[in-house]
Amino acid sequence: MRYFPILIDLAGRLVVVAGAGEAALQKVRLVLKSEARVRVVGEGPHRELVGLAGRNRIDLIDRPFRPDDLDGAVLAYGAHGDPALDRAVSAAARARGVAVNVIDGPEQSDFITPAIVDRDPVTVAIGTEGAAPVLARMIKARIEATLPSGLGRVAAVAAGLRDRVARQLRDGAPRRRFWRLLFEAGWGEKPASVAALAENLLADDPLEPAGKVWLVGAGPGDPELMTLKARRILDGADVVVHDRLVDQPVLELARREARFIPVGKTPGVSSISQGEINDILVAEASAGHRVVRLKGGDPLIFGRADEEMAALHAAGIEVEIVPGITAASAAAAAAKISLTRRARNQAVALITARGSDGPAEHDWRALAADGSAFAVYMGVGQARFLQGRLLLHGARSETPVTVVENASRPDERIVWGTLAQLPALIGENGITGPAVLLIGLSPAHQGAMALGAPGLTSRGAA
Repeated sequence: MRYFPILIDLAGRLVVVAGAGEAALQKVRLVLKSEARVRVVGEGPHRELVGLAGRNRIDLIDRPFRPDDLDGAVLAYGAHGDPALDRAVSAAARARGVAVNVIDGPEQSDFITPAIVDRDPVTVAIGTEGAAPVLARMIKARIEATLPSGLGRVAAVAAGLRDRVARQLRDGAPRRRFWRLLFEAGWGEKPASVAALAENLLADDPLEPAGKVWLVGAGPGDPELMTLKARRILDGADVVVHDRLVDQPVLELARREARFIPVGKTPGVSSISQGEINDILVAEASAGHRVVRLKGGDPLIFGRADEEMAALHAAGIEVEIVPGITAASAAAAAAKISLTRRARNQAVALITARGSDGPAEHDWRALAADGSAFAVYMGVGQARFLQGRLLLHGARSETPVTVVENASRPDERIVWGTLAQLPALIGENGITGPAVLLIGLSPAHQGAMALGAPGLTSRGAA
């Protein structure tokens, strides 16, 4: 991040715009959204600037810019549109310690003006470090469409309650709960409705901390594959208890004040037990916290969610489940494979290769039958076991196999071959996981499978 986003208090402070044409007018319109004093200096001013001066909205000086025009200023804009004139503005501003922005002159600028979504006092600023202003405007349009026009008035009502709420609700958790309930219910409402809701919450609800746990599916790794609900719940969490397979970009979607508790398990390495994880969830929720148990993929598929739910129910703690995209779906999408297809397979199974005390046993004869298709989780270390069981129960050695490592992530890799080649595919290509094995399925884009030839692609490769 080259430009650090920051909001500056301009109430009563001087902003100078050097230039008096169309470009200067655009900057003036923007700055006038604040409570700044605006001085415009330039020859032959635009008629709208003349009108603003006539209504005492700006101080307009019809002459060439002089360095002393910056005396007392906190910000300055070089908006002549003439590179030589604007370089002179930049030099004068920097000599006086005044932050300056020059239109289309990043080398002469100390700051850039972002695209702004204005819901005063709520402000959303979008910047691309000057690299893609059209993209910034597109993002602005999307945010504009999602934020109610009256949101700023709701925020103003909340500002008037801050001191009272701080006195009445001294602890952090009840206070956060009050604001969450107020804004969730008051989103898009009229200020009078929000004020009435606030009174009801403060008068009728003692706001005792009521802890809750959400079992949330983080998806396969790409943050864009998380559901909107999962992102909203994560953003409101006090505590995030997360697996090893949850990537940092996903964790960064949580609010900065949240506490993060890693409880991931690594195969073959001594790590935290499921019982200890259950105890953490119960303890944090009992303390009144909003707890997100963040699991890779979907929490209900090989996520031991039933054990955690049982512990929480026994402790009288409310639990909500937010499903996510499971790894098998992401792997199939990466390899452009349909998990089901007429005349090939009418069902697909999701199995794990690891049981509680070693390799997992299944109905191998059904899995080995012609036309069977299934996805194997946690199968990298059990590849030879899987191969042996399937061949022993009648599977064809030429059965197609696709291995997708780190599905949906930047380091995603796809390896394909046959069941006879499965252990070699994993070993020779250095597949360590997390990976999903798709057995009975081959990538739609590769023709070499017809000849039984193995292959490998990485994300972004043709």
